Amino acid sequence: RSVCVSASTPLDSARLRISPSTCSLAACRRRAAMTLGESHEIHKKVVVHPIVLLSAVDHYNRVAKNTKKRVVGMLLGEHVKGVLDVTNSYAVPFEEDERDPNIWFLDHSFHETMFSMFKKVNAREKLVGWYSTGPKIRPGDLHIDQLVRRYTPHPVMVIIDVKPKELGIPTEAYHAVEEILEGKQQQWTFKHIPSEIGALEAEEVGVEHLLRDVKDMTISTLANQVAQKLGALKGLAARLSEVDAYLQNVLSGRMPVNHRIIYQLQDVFNLLPNLNIEQLIKAFAVKTNDMMLAVYLSSVIRAVVALHTLINNKLENKEKEQLKDAVDK
Repeated sequence: RSVCVSASTPLDSARLRISPSTCSLAACRRRAAMTLGESHEIHKKVVVHPIVLLSAVDHYNRVAKNTKKRVVGMLLGEHVKGVLDVTNSYAVPFEEDERDPNIWFLDHSFHETMFSMFKKVNAREKLVGWYSTGPKIRPGDLHIDQLVRRYTPHPVMVIIDVKPKELGIPTEAYHAVEEILEGKQQQWTFKHIPSEIGALEAEEVGVEHLLRDVKDMTISTLANQVAQKLGALKGLAARLSEVDAYLQNVLSGRMPVNHRIIYQLQDVFNLLPNLNIEQLIKAFAVKTNDMMLAVYLSSVIRAVVALHTLINNKLENKEKEQLKDAVDK
């Protein structure tokens, strides 16, 4: 099927029109081979760079801040050995009807102009997909993906949560695949791709400079490390809650069993230490006692130093008072 959305059509009349595409038997076979052979493992991992996150947040703050709307833009980058590096992005005018998800407007003429200008600056950056501030997948996303597919054969969709409520990576990556179900027509659906945040050395330096204005420099390094550990533990607790909810849904029959997920959970459980072994219990106790001893000694030393500073301060004040009395006499 081919997707046609006019960039010059106003929002009320920019209704998605899907018409069957005519192709020869050879072309259909080539398309089927491409779908079956390349749709699997096209992108093993998506690495989102900080400049993309900053651009998406700036785009949202300029266009849809304090609203329920989302913003959409294009992603640029390069594909190397199964890893997709998303290194740049730009905003695209986008509107959609909140009552009807099939009515939306995306200015692809603006996109073509912007992409041609970006190509002059850096020819290595190719169009690799598009982003949305979601924060979840919406019904019209498959239609938008079909439109982007006109410019790149295997686009990725990255959902960037500009207002995350949970700890963790604020990005989710997907790519559309064509599924064939028994007794049903072929349909497109989104498949999840592992994503992470990565940066070049120059980007890391720039991010550090930006964070200097955000972080409180009066807080010690130890306090920052403790805050990071606490954040990591909260993220782990959230992931464990998701695992528990998934298993409960499987047991109740609300979700089908995914053997790949079950195998991965079994691998996680196999890596957990057996706390019933006496030697391991003793080793944990010794390690904990050593750590608590270091904490106790540091607390005692801090108290002694504080008392020493207090005594010195009192002695200095007493000497100053004596000198003042001697001068007055």
